[in-house]
Amino acid sequence: MPSHKTATSLLLLTIASPIVDAYIPAAPEKKSVSNPFETLLKPKVGSGLTRVGSLSVPKVGCGTLAWSVDNETGPELSRLVSTAYKQGGGFFDTGERYGSNFKTAFGMGWGETESLIGKLVKENKISEESEVKYQSPIVATKFTPSPWRTSAKSVVEACEESRRRLGVESIDLYQIQMPDIVKPLRAFGVDKTYDEVYWDGLAECYHRGLVKNVGVSNYGPTLVTQCYEHLAKRGVRLASNQIAYSLIGRHNGAQQTLDRCNKLGVKVLAYYPFAMGLLTGKYSLERNPELSAESALTNTLSLYTSRRSNLERKDLESYVNGNGKSIPVGGIAPLLRTMERIAENNNATVSQVALNYIISKGAIPIPGARTKAQYDDNMGALRWRLSAKEVSQMEVEADNLGISFDGAGFKRSDAKFVGYGMEKWSLT
Repeated sequence: MPSHKTATSLLLLTIASPIVDAYIPAAPEKKSVSNPFETLLKPKVGSGLTRVGSLSVPKVGCGTLAWSVDNETGPELSRLVSTAYKQGGGFFDTGERYGSNFKTAFGMGWGETESLIGKLVKENKISEESEVKYQSPIVATKFTPSPWRTSAKSVVEACEESRRRLGVESIDLYQIQMPDIVKPLRAFGVDKTYDEVYWDGLAECYHRGLVKNVGVSNYGPTLVTQCYEHLAKRGVRLASNQIAYSLIGRHNGAQQTLDRCNKLGVKVLAYYPFAMGLLTGKYSLERNPELSAESALTNTLSLYTSRRSNLERKDLESYVNGNGKSIPVGGIAPLLRTMERIAENNNATVSQVALNYIISKGAIPIPGARTKAQYDDNMGALRWRLSAKEVSQMEVEADNLGISFDGAGFKRSDAKFVGYGMEKWSLT
């Protein structure tokens, strides 16, 4: 049997997998908002590109949380990365905690997905002798706040490891995955936070040339402003803030966070842009495309044959069908009907409508993709734009539902399951 010491170590090491998967009708920045990096915020980019700090990236990214190393998915992921090269490089988001390995889930064996991405990017690199020149993919990764990481040096050391696994001299975008909330000894009064220490670590990584840009994740308006000002004093620009944001996930501080980031010139990256699949229609329509949206939503066959856990399915089913309490009977059917009509009018998919909504707000959606077909469909959102009228119609339908999507099961947009329980943060 494991010793008490070993069990305690595992408890401290157990941190939930990072969240991946953020908008702008941004109001013009008021002159009262001080922004020392303003001259850097007006890059000349193509219609399908935008800026994240010094980077020129596609307006749709690609989340890698579900990537794994096996004979079945390996060739498909290789085709996905090859396609990204040929379409302009791609923008991949990962983290040191991402990986399918069982050890990774218990705080060991970190870096599986980083190593996989590094390998795939290297293998699919176009020959230098090729007449057609392609841009290499942009890769963002994340540092995970942990109880044993209490110094700026720990950030630098983690960055060095990520850099080695990715096989790069300098990481394109290095982010902090979440506020410093994992405090297993909080009940005993041990709950000191090290957010500012981590910010110093980011600045040190930047000044050493280990990273090209720095960002954060799951920071609300207050914390993102504090981080922005802290880094600015050290001559470092905060490039991004990754938060959960979707058509039905604009509440509980997400919209206020987006607005504040817009004023600061901090790019918002949106995870859960599909609200864990709800806004793709796949839990209702893919099994029987002849059904109307309303009747199809009563058929949860697709949901129950998905890869979701039982807890996730139960929560998602409430959004699909409604529970007559917090979610109206009929669930999100009225919104999906509007999205289907808009998709048809634009010769697009419902998924592309969901992504295009986020693009219309000036944020970068980070949908997950494990196949070339999924990646191609996501990138199809770049070929057209929603009209202001269509955006308004969807927002009205979404707001009329009176709901706020905050995740499902143990995958939440405001909390992490960390072995000993759930630790929460707030976008305030």
